[in-house]
Amino acid sequence: MAGRVNGPRSTSTESLRLRGQRGVTNSTPREAAGGCVTDSEVLLETPLASLHRELGGRMVPFAGYSMPVQYPAGIMAEHLHCRAQASLFDVSHMGQAELVGEGAAAALEKLTPADVQALKPGRQRYGLLLNEAGGIVDDFMFANLGDRLFLVVNASRKHIDLPLIESVLPAGVTLRPLPDRALIALQGPAVAALVPTTLTFMGIAEIEIAGIKVLASRSGYSGEDGLEISVPADQAEALARALLAMPGVLPAGLGARDSLRLEAGLCLYGNDLDETTSPIEAALTWSIGKRRRTEWNFRGADVVRDHLDNGVKRLRVGIRPEGRQPARGHTVIQKDGAVIGEVTSGGFGPTIGAPVAMGYVARDAAADGTAIDLIVRDKPLPARIAPMPFQPHRYAR
Repeated sequence: MAGRVNGPRSTSTESLRLRGQRGVTNSTPREAAGGCVTDSEVLLETPLASLHRELGGRMVPFAGYSMPVQYPAGIMAEHLHCRAQASLFDVSHMGQAELVGEGAAAALEKLTPADVQALKPGRQRYGLLLNEAGGIVDDFMFANLGDRLFLVVNASRKHIDLPLIESVLPAGVTLRPLPDRALIALQGPAVAALVPTTLTFMGIAEIEIAGIKVLASRSGYSGEDGLEISVPADQAEALARALLAMPGVLPAGLGARDSLRLEAGLCLYGNDLDETTSPIEAALTWSIGKRRRTEWNFRGADVVRDHLDNGVKRLRVGIRPEGRQPARGHTVIQKDGAVIGEVTSGGFGPTIGAPVAMGYVARDAAADGTAIDLIVRDKPLPARIAPMPFQPHRYAR
């Protein structure tokens, strides 16, 4: 649920009315991380923007924000450092919100096939927001904080997600956006020793780090152990500096975040997921709660049920190209000369030491080991369907 260098196919600049954010005008038209930004549009900044520049971050447009794509060490070094020690990512562009009131969990279940009501206090879960056609409006995280639900949605979709959620709420349930909070991800195998907690994977609690009260979940988007930390915006820089002062912690940008999540086989909304893709096609069937498969009372349930019962025409798969040439998004996939699909995310996997990709192929070509061709620069690049993740997850289970 976060950024990549060649991010979503389409993004929307968020309103400048968001509290706690500063606007920056982009002076020249260019194609960058969040799509095409013209000189008539305005980029927002996160509370850590000044720190990014101080640290030498190269800022690019992404999902309506000016975000660091990398620091002087470079994407490869940042990626490998996260796998070996600990990296700090600014993900404050994500949307944070709370659902408050009796019946909040049941109301959210109108839009997602996840089992929200069964989630215990202090636990977090991955979910999908669906449209009437069973397509994925967004993927998001939700947590039970006891007296309220805590939501984190994608930056490029929050202007769609929050009104959609609000539209299904009954009287007495309130959606509270949290634009005055930043979000910091500390990822890597060293995190457990640097910030000791009793949290296990997908646990969430209010804790104190460096004397600052935060809401921390043991989760992330890298495939590594780590924390995602929600903190008041006015304390975000102090917290980031305290974390960066810890042994072995270095900053990392969108580039490394993307290559890490790709190696981990994690989807990026706008590339691997969109409103024309169902959870079954996306190989996210596991996110549909067991109880929800008996009730079928969520938006798009008829389509999802049909896909489960009768199968789908295409499936999301992992892809391992031969050689060293990466296959980027929109690369055509062929088998025996016939087009069978398209790459949705691709690049070089620094940990793997080889290119990796994911995409959608015809169901009869989705078996692991299937030989395919990727059409790169009008030439067929041999590849095979491969299991994901490419790099084993190292969560604290």
